[in-house]
Amino acid sequence: MKIEHIGLWVADLEKMKHFYETFFNAQVGELYHNQTTGFRSYFLSFETGGRLEIMNREDITSPASEALGYAHLALEVGDQQAVDQKVQQLVAAGYSLLNGPRTTGDGYYEAVIADPENNLIEIMASY
Repeated sequence: MKIEHIGLWVADLEKMKHFYETFFNAQVGELYHNQTTGFRSYFLSFETGGRLEIMNREDITSPASEALGYAHLALEVGDQQAVDQKVQQLVAAGYSLLNGPRTTGDGYYEAVIADPENNLIEIMASY
Protein backbone atom coordinates (compact mmCIF):
# COMPACT_ATOMS: atom_id res chain seq x y z
CA MET A 1 0.00 0.00 0.00
CA LYS A 2 1.13 3.58 -0.61
CA ILE A 3 -0.31 7.05 -0.16
CA GLU A 4 -1.39 8.17 -3.62
CA HIS A 5 -1.74 11.86 -2.84
CA ILE A 6 -2.42 14.38 -0.11
CA GLY A 7 -5.13 17.03 -0.49
CA LEU A 8 -4.62 20.52 0.88
CA TRP A 9 -7.29 23.24 1.00
CA VAL A 10 -5.83 26.61 -0.01
CA ALA A 11 -7.18 30.14 -0.19
CA ASP A 12 -5.21 31.24 -3.27
CA LEU A 13 -4.94 28.34 -5.71
CA GLU A 14 -2.75 30.10 -8.28
CA LYS A 15 -0.33 31.51 -5.72
CA MET A 16 0.12 28.11 -4.10
CA LYS A 17 0.56 26.42 -7.49
CA HIS A 18 3.28 28.93 -8.36
CA PHE A 19 5.04 28.34 -5.02
CA TYR A 20 5.32 24.56 -5.49
CA GLU A 21 6.26 24.90 -9.16
CA THR A 22 8.95 27.47 -8.44
CA PHE A 23 10.60 26.08 -5.33
CA PHE A 24 9.98 22.33 -5.57
CA ASN A 25 9.83 21.74 -9.36
CA ALA A 26 6.29 20.39 -9.15
CA GLN A 27 4.76 19.38 -12.45
CA VAL A 28 1.23 20.79 -12.58
CA GLY A 29 -1.71 18.98 -14.11
CA GLU A 30 -4.69 20.64 -15.72
CA LEU A 31 -7.00 22.79 -13.63
CA TYR A 32 -10.11 20.87 -12.62
CA HIS A 33 -13.15 23.10 -12.09
CA ASN A 34 -16.58 21.83 -11.06
CA GLN A 35 -18.91 24.63 -12.17
CA THR A 36 -21.75 23.36 -9.97
CA THR A 37 -19.91 23.33 -6.64
CA GLY A 38 -17.19 25.87 -7.39
CA PHE A 39 -14.53 23.31 -6.48
CA ARG A 40 -11.19 23.83 -8.25
CA SER A 41 -7.97 21.84 -7.93
CA TYR A 42 -4.56 21.06 -9.38
CA PHE A 43 -2.58 17.87 -8.95
CA LEU A 44 1.10 18.58 -8.42
CA SER A 45 3.53 15.75 -9.15
CA PHE A 46 7.09 15.55 -7.89
CA GLU A 47 10.17 14.14 -9.65
CA THR A 48 10.73 11.22 -7.34
CA GLY A 49 7.07 10.41 -6.86
CA GLY A 50 4.14 11.50 -4.80
CA ARG A 51 1.43 14.00 -5.56
CA LEU A 52 -0.14 16.92 -3.76
CA GLU A 53 -3.65 18.08 -4.66
CA ILE A 54 -4.20 21.74 -3.89
CA MET A 55 -7.90 22.52 -3.69
CA ASN A 56 -10.08 25.60 -3.41
CA ARG A 57 -13.75 26.37 -2.92
CA GLU A 58 -15.06 29.84 -2.12
CA ASP A 59 -17.11 28.64 0.85
CA ILE A 60 -14.08 27.06 2.57
CA THR A 61 -12.11 29.88 4.13
CA SER A 62 -10.54 28.57 7.36
CA PRO A 63 -9.00 25.37 8.74
CA ALA A 64 -11.34 22.83 10.28
CA SER A 65 -9.16 22.68 13.37
CA GLU A 66 -6.15 24.50 14.69
CA ALA A 67 -4.90 21.54 16.73
CA LEU A 68 -5.73 18.32 14.88
CA GLY A 69 -5.17 17.16 11.34
CA TYR A 70 -2.51 18.24 8.90
CA ALA A 71 0.79 19.00 10.67
CA HIS A 72 3.30 19.38 7.84
CA LEU A 73 4.33 18.22 4.39
CA ALA A 74 7.85 16.73 4.20
CA LEU A 75 9.69 17.16 0.91
CA GLU A 76 13.02 15.43 0.33
CA VAL A 77 15.36 17.60 -1.75
CA GLY A 78 18.64 15.64 -1.74
CA ASP A 79 21.65 15.82 0.58
CA GLN A 80 22.35 18.27 3.43
CA GLN A 81 23.83 20.80 1.01
CA ALA A 82 20.62 20.67 -1.06
CA VAL A 83 18.58 21.38 2.11
CA ASP A 84 20.79 24.36 2.93
CA GLN A 85 20.52 25.70 -0.62
CA LYS A 86 16.73 25.31 -0.71
CA VAL A 87 16.44 27.10 2.64
CA GLN A 88 18.63 29.96 1.38
CA GLN A 89 16.52 30.23 -1.78
CA LEU A 90 13.24 30.34 0.16
CA VAL A 91 14.48 32.80 2.80
CA ALA A 92 15.85 35.08 0.06
CA ALA A 93 12.39 35.00 -1.53
CA GLY A 94 10.83 36.16 1.74
CA TYR A 95 9.49 32.90 3.23
CA SER A 96 9.80 32.31 6.97
CA LEU A 97 12.36 29.84 8.28
CA LEU A 98 10.80 28.42 11.42
CA ASN A 99 13.37 25.82 12.42
CA GLY A 100 16.78 24.55 11.33
CA PRO A 101 18.48 23.48 9.29
CA ARG A 102 19.45 20.94 11.92
CA THR A 103 19.86 17.26 12.61
CA THR A 104 16.89 16.06 14.62
CA GLY A 105 17.05 13.67 17.55
CA ASP A 106 16.04 10.81 15.27
CA GLY A 107 18.81 11.60 12.78
CA TYR A 108 17.05 13.56 10.03
CA TYR A 109 18.63 16.69 8.57
CA GLU A 110 15.81 19.15 7.97
CA ALA A 111 14.50 22.67 8.10
CA VAL A 112 10.93 23.91 8.46
CA ILE A 113 9.49 26.81 6.47
CA ALA A 114 5.99 28.23 6.10
CA ASP A 115 4.48 28.31 2.62
CA PRO A 116 2.49 31.35 1.39
CA GLU A 117 -0.54 30.28 3.46
CA ASN A 118 1.48 29.30 6.56
CA ASN A 119 1.33 25.53 6.01
CA LEU A 120 4.46 23.92 7.41
CA ILE A 121 6.92 22.28 5.03
CA GLU A 122 9.80 20.14 6.25
CA ILE A 123 12.64 20.32 3.78
CA MET A 124 14.58 17.10 4.29
CA ALA A 125 17.84 15.49 3.23
CA SER A 126 17.73 11.96 1.84
CA TYR A 127 17.97 9.47 4.64
